[in-house]
Amino acid sequence: MSAPKKGLPLAGSERAPLEGAREIGPANPNETVDVTIRLRSRAGKKPLVNADTLATPIAERSHLSRRDFAQRYGADPNDIALVEKFARAHGIAVKEKSAARRTVILSGTVSRMNKTFGVELKEYEHPTGNYRGRTGSVQIPPELQDVIEGVFGLDNRPQAKPHFRRRRGRAGARAAAVNLSYTPLQVAELYDFPAGVDGAGECIGLIELGGGYNPTDLSNYWSQLKLATTPAVSAISVGNGSNNPTGDPNGPDGEVMLDIEVAGSIASGAKIVVYFAENTDAGFLNAITTAVHDSANNPSVVSISWGGPESSWTQQAMTSMDEAFQSAAAMGVTVCVAAGDDGSTDGVTDGLNHVDFPASSPNVLACGGTEMVGSGNTITNETVWNELASNEGATGGGISDVFPLPSWQNAAGVPTSANPTHNVGRGVPDVAGDADPSTGYVTLVDGQSDVIGGTSAVAPLWAGLVALINEGIGKPVGFVNPLLYQDAATAKDFHDITSGNNGAYSAGPGWDACTGLGSPIGSQVAVTLGLPPAQAKTGT
Repeated sequence: MSAPKKGLPLAGSERAPLEGAREIGPANPNETVDVTIRLRSRAGKKPLVNADTLATPIAERSHLSRRDFAQRYGADPNDIALVEKFARAHGIAVKEKSAARRTVILSGTVSRMNKTFGVELKEYEHPTGNYRGRTGSVQIPPELQDVIEGVFGLDNRPQAKPHFRRRRGRAGARAAAVNLSYTPLQVAELYDFPAGVDGAGECIGLIELGGGYNPTDLSNYWSQLKLATTPAVSAISVGNGSNNPTGDPNGPDGEVMLDIEVAGSIASGAKIVVYFAENTDAGFLNAITTAVHDSANNPSVVSISWGGPESSWTQQAMTSMDEAFQSAAAMGVTVCVAAGDDGSTDGVTDGLNHVDFPASSPNVLACGGTEMVGSGNTITNETVWNELASNEGATGGGISDVFPLPSWQNAAGVPTSANPTHNVGRGVPDVAGDADPSTGYVTLVDGQSDVIGGTSAVAPLWAGLVALINEGIGKPVGFVNPLLYQDAATAKDFHDITSGNNGAYSAGPGWDACTGLGSPIGSQVAVTLGLPPAQAKTGT
């Protein structure tokens, strides 16, 4: 094999060890590594979506089919061929390729990957588990500098965490006053979701980075709720991910089951497809692109309940995932993302405030959390979810350090960051919903009944609402943020949350960095997005 040409650093690929990690030694040179290559679009840097058209009513919008999108914005076959030639020259196998997803997946040993990409893969010990990592930049040959936009998978550190919180036993007057639980159907009723629709004909995609579901649990849960129709649930393995229940309700199974049970209960006529991937930057990206470009199942809404602080991501990862969300918008796919469960710091201990990614992408609907007390179909009190004093979480929210303020937030009154930089950026979240475990959701996980909260519950809650609206309108609503913010001045679509804080940011009238525009008045959101008023209320 000839010596590889000297490479150039790939912009945005810089990595540093996880805080608290200890280098053990070189990675096993014979270990097989799968590497995801993200390629440029054949359309160049042309915007995937036009901001002006996104502010037009749903009825006047047109979305690209997945096939048309791939032909217009996918990877150029010549670029794929260049990467294949590059791989062959270095003795690396091409495992998978997709022009639509702009993805080529390579497979080879650590030894070959080190030489090919100019890195030194090491083993690191960390309290969350050992991982294979690298420092510095990935190197790519000069002839591919304009072709390759990202290289993922060399480093397999856990990239994200699930944003769910199980209820803990509490004592005292507040616990007696608040400790409530609701089925997803009861939450939907309190939020006045449209009646007479069940998501029939729609598909909801769920992204999961660990754990799994047991069909028997789901069957028993649907029976407990006495659903007239039950959703068809299926799993898709992305890379080395799979539906792999751990049997531990405290582990990621809780996340998977919460997502399925909330979305599936609300949109019981919909198809639920769960995309399982490894919890790495490569796994997360591949799960998203697989779901968004899935022409067999055609999800019209995707729900994501995993994430991590912006500071924990490489720039190449955030750019590639944000472009995938732009692709979703162009094809009429709504993406709902949990805003995080660790308040305004997002769990980072550097004394600064951080927002969670991918919720901070300006091309997703970021979902924050409330504590909601209700009875029947009436909400009696709703405040910001904040149990930081008891170490039980709080809604994420704040100002992005990475993404600028999007045009549709210009009139929302988004403040400057609470950090010393006082930067102007994308405000998180956009919307909210019940998330406090003390007013959490009744679930069934690994055979055990439980009450679970977290912003992980809010993303599938909104995904379910979008599926109902899509069915009622007869077309996908797609990227809804501009329309929701445009209509926010009337204050008819949301319960405005004005009490509470998530640490650095306080709730107040209108948009705030705790609960966004507020929690949904579902029938009104449906009207704003195009459902006739009578149908939004009665479903007829």
